[in-house]
Amino acid sequence: MIDLDSQYLNEQHRMLREQLRRFINKEIRPRADELEALGSLPSDIYESLGRLGVLGISIPEEAGGAGFDTLATVVLGEELGRSGIGGFGAAISDHADIAAPLIARTSNAEQRERFLPCILSGEKIAGLAVTEPRGGSDLTRMATTARREGNDWILNGQKTFITNAVSGQIFVTVAKTDPEAKGARGYSLFFVEKGNDGFTTGQNFRKTGWKTSDMSDIFFDDFRVPCENMLGDEGQGFYLLMGGLERERLSIGAQCVGMAERALELTLEHLKAREAYGRTLWDLQVIRHDIARLFSELYSAKLLLYHAAAKKSRGENARLESTLVKETLPELLKRLVDVCVQHHGAQGYMVGTEIERLWRDTRPHSLGGGASAVMRDEIAKLL
Repeated sequence: MIDLDSQYLNEQHRMLREQLRRFINKEIRPRADELEALGSLPSDIYESLGRLGVLGISIPEEAGGAGFDTLATVVLGEELGRSGIGGFGAAISDHADIAAPLIARTSNAEQRERFLPCILSGEKIAGLAVTEPRGGSDLTRMATTARREGNDWILNGQKTFITNAVSGQIFVTVAKTDPEAKGARGYSLFFVEKGNDGFTTGQNFRKTGWKTSDMSDIFFDDFRVPCENMLGDEGQGFYLLMGGLERERLSIGAQCVGMAERALELTLEHLKAREAYGRTLWDLQVIRHDIARLFSELYSAKLLLYHAAAKKSRGENARLESTLVKETLPELLKRLVDVCVQHHGAQGYMVGTEIERLWRDTRPHSLGGGASAVMRDEIAKLL
């Protein structure tokens, strides 16, 4: 709807968009109701995306990926959002745009050879296990511990609201390895594989939206992790996580853009076809102005997203811009889709319509990856 491709994207980016859109239109959108009923994304979808090379777009070529830049992350996020199925976007982005790049960035050569091929192929589903019952946006309040015992680390604790917890097999997990350290110090990253004693998951959470992605608790009870599965240096886990925040925020912003554009497309189609009082709803000035205002805001926010991604692609610091994206786009998306539902009338509130699913699936974006209020505080600190 808002075409910035010619200004910001190269031929590889555009080919990626076409490939993703073709796959989603053929393989995902027709299965929307089926996937929501399942409550989880089937493994065959990961494997299909793996064969297309999509799961490793931002992974360096030497690690087995496509070696694309941050603008490719935006393309992926937009097309996931345009699917109109928020849970699909959440599951795939957690696997391909959060967990996989974090592993690639923090692992050594031997670890990359062991860990990445099965993730990039879609053979195994990955996730990020960070959030805990007493600590969400505040990562320094994590209570999961890891103590050294011979050649193993012993993990104890609980993670919650973990995307892909039920269907996944691999998780990048954060635990406190130095109980005396204060604040952000003393946390370490681990590559954790489901299936061994001491690793259990809870029931798949019943969510208002994102029904296509599973989410659950993960419990560690004297769970043994080999020392060679520590990612990066001991005690540096928090800082390693922070190194991926800009990409995560831009990915979330891109999904918001895709969902917003899809909502506007559906609404314009409805307004121009629905007749009332001898004319179409689109002929009513008050409605046209509603849509025009939202379109203007979305255009500005999308420009911010692409500007931030272009900076990041050039290797420049985009912390402020990515934080602005994460604060702005989820809040705009909520307002925009709510107006779109209103203009669909009762039809917009009916389960099974695409606009109703979009309305349900917009809400989590202002929560995950740092709540909007936290983003505002961070922006203020950068001024």
